[in-house]
Amino acid sequence: MLNVLLVGIAPVDCVQIFSLHGLVPELAGSLMTICEVFGSCVPNISWTLTTGEEISAHAVFSNAFALLLKLWKFNHPPVEYGVGDVPPVGSQLTPEYLLLVRNSHLISSGNSLKDPNRRRLARVACSSSSKPIFVDSFPKLKVWYRQHLACIASPLTGLVNGTPVHHTVDALLNMMFRKINRGNQSVANVTSGSSNSSRLGSEEGYLRPKLPAWDILEAVPFVADAALTACAHGRLSPRELCTGLKDLADYLPATLATIVSYFSAEVTRGVWKSVFMNGTDWPSPAANLSSVEEQIKKILAATGVDVPSLAAGVSSPAALPLPLAAFVSLTITYKLDKASQRFLDLAGPALETLAAGCPWPCMPIVASLWTQKAKRWSDFLVFSASRTVFLHSNDAVVQLLRSCFSATLGLNTSCCISSNGGIGALLGHGFGSHFNGGISPVAPGILYLRVYRSIRDVMFLREEIVSLLMQTVEDIVCLKPKKSKYGHASFAAALTEVKVAASLGASVVFLTGGLGLVQSLFKETLPSWFMSIHRSEKEGKRGGILPMLRGYALAYLAALCGAFIWGIDSSLSAASKRRPKILGCHMEFLASALDGKISVGCDPATWHAYVSGFLSLMVRCTPTWILELNVELLTRLCKGLRQWNENELALALLGVGGHGIMGSAAEMIIETEF
Repeated sequence: MLNVLLVGIAPVDCVQIFSLHGLVPELAGSLMTICEVFGSCVPNISWTLTTGEEISAHAVFSNAFALLLKLWKFNHPPVEYGVGDVPPVGSQLTPEYLLLVRNSHLISSGNSLKDPNRRRLARVACSSSSKPIFVDSFPKLKVWYRQHLACIASPLTGLVNGTPVHHTVDALLNMMFRKINRGNQSVANVTSGSSNSSRLGSEEGYLRPKLPAWDILEAVPFVADAALTACAHGRLSPRELCTGLKDLADYLPATLATIVSYFSAEVTRGVWKSVFMNGTDWPSPAANLSSVEEQIKKILAATGVDVPSLAAGVSSPAALPLPLAAFVSLTITYKLDKASQRFLDLAGPALETLAAGCPWPCMPIVASLWTQKAKRWSDFLVFSASRTVFLHSNDAVVQLLRSCFSATLGLNTSCCISSNGGIGALLGHGFGSHFNGGISPVAPGILYLRVYRSIRDVMFLREEIVSLLMQTVEDIVCLKPKKSKYGHASFAAALTEVKVAASLGASVVFLTGGLGLVQSLFKETLPSWFMSIHRSEKEGKRGGILPMLRGYALAYLAALCGAFIWGIDSSLSAASKRRPKILGCHMEFLASALDGKISVGCDPATWHAYVSGFLSLMVRCTPTWILELNVELLTRLCKGLRQWNENELALALLGVGGHGIMGSAAEMIIETEF
């Protein structure tokens, strides 16, 4: 019954349902208990179902373990664990984090919660266990998890001859390569530079070892390392390597997770030579590689992004790093049935992300190989391969974002998706084979949603978003002039489109970089931009409209970014607690510039529009932010506004500043009257 339940909730759709209901931490805690118990059992007893499937402790453990790993995004590539100033979301979904969330629900059960959703989660937490759960409660899982992290951080070390782990490695290697016949050649030690293990191939010890699953998982990285090293040195053929790894995965399906971890780490280290996918030693993508590349070009050409070409490498066979070649060759040996699907769901995303992170054209090669196996997945595989260019080139990311702005505002007349603008042009209507000659064009917003999680350095987007927004404002004024009855561009119509562009820019900043990128925007990017000199040939042609619209665009960008990340009220979230410091720093810059202590290099109309626009938005939309500023800072801002004859805005700012600012407000009213 337990195994039936685990298989039933294994599909990705079911995991999404658990996530929507907030039950992933509770499910993870239960799965850790199941894995700890069944992974410690020796599989001496098994049952065969009417379907022919054999049920044992290994089977129950493998199904529970695979589901657990899906919950904490195990299959993200190792490179994501240490790149950029802000850790990606995937790297935060660790077992410890899930248990901490689960324990927080338990603690909340003792409080009188107003939120019905939190009350529901608290009741669920109490129903499973009334005590907190920590990773230390699962010693076997903790040992495996530490080994997993060590495998990511550095090459394998620590295998000592004569230890139980070494004996397990030998037993597994003998099981995997029992059919290898080397004639009179004796079984020799295979020494890896990273593991110092082990020996390959012997008909002795053919019987599958009866070992607990945790003991097997501890040995698998050393087994994979020895096998891969033997293949690199010519002692194993590629076919023998893949067959042996498949036998290991069939023996204990959960080992596929550790194989994925090892191969992913080794690919990112870049120490293995590349192998030619020539169709003799390794499977060949030649049958449809050119077709896949052409479809990728068509997809990206619709968004105005340049794609690298394979033309320079047509004279030599396609090549992949050895671990990646072994990985993709292993995955295509699986049957496309329900029994294999739950494990392919674990390996598939890792293979996709890992191949996308390797040099071009690794991902098109992998997509070609899998398209040959599963033609019905060709659209998805080609679409996934099309994002590779963005992972290797910041320029391509900028081109894609430029297309997003142009499509949203209807500025891109060459785009074959839509020229009318709006959300429909930005996100489109999915993708599929409904286009003459292959897959239909994909909207730029959909492509960016597939790409942004894998951008390795999000900080470069600070300046790029501001630059793209300024260019978009210029295009709005110059390419889409809305004529008023006097023949001039309508300021109101242009301002409406500027708000849309700023909303898109703020969404991209928030979605891609979160709190870190928003804070950097306020503390570094915007002050630097205003202190720099910006000139445009088109500014004089349009009078004061363009500089003013630029200022308003930046004001909306800043206000929306702050609202997205901090909220507009006095909530107790971690992000909102940082709001007074970051906002105060930005307000100090504004006040210092208004006092004349800082020189502003941008157009005076742009600076005026930004300050008045941003403060107006704070007064109307986020008055709580103003309450968090000190009285002296508010007074300086109001004095600067009065120098511009912005008396109403200055008075409104003082009006929402709280009791401490009432004296300054009274003084200003008296001075204004007289």
